[in-house]
Amino acid sequence: MSKQIFVNLPVKDLNQSVEFFTKLGFSFNSQFTDETATCMIVSDNIFVMLLTHDKFKSFTPNAICDATKSTEVLVSLSSESRTAVDEMVSNAIAAGGNTYNEPQDHGFMYAHGFQDLDGHIWEIVYMEPSAIQSGEPSTEQYANASR
Repeated sequence: MSKQIFVNLPVKDLNQSVEFFTKLGFSFNSQFTDETATCMIVSDNIFVMLLTHDKFKSFTPNAICDATKSTEVLVSLSSESRTAVDEMVSNAIAAGGNTYNEPQDHGFMYAHGFQDLDGHIWEIVYMEPSAIQSGEPSTEQYANASR
């Protein structure tokens, strides 16, 4: 059975968030969209539920952290090339997001990221196909590259 993943993120302004992610090339499933939530399609099996704070609070007894001051999650997405990584980050900045670090080039892996309008961190990563096919990098190499 194929699994799906739904990442739930609280957003301050749902319409602004939809506009932001639309500028990055994402689309949305209207079946799971109303004035309190929308379902952003990342791939066939990966979705991000953008939820207003009130809606998000209905799913958790915990307070919503301010992602501009604390990190509650790192969302990492694979990309098809180094150029595509840079384009996604550039598009995010042009749409009102922020970058929080310099690109990371580890030879077999290239990463850069941005913070969306609510401060959530999105890592965009390209891994050389030859590294994947050869079994490289090892778990240790990946962990060291992620630091």
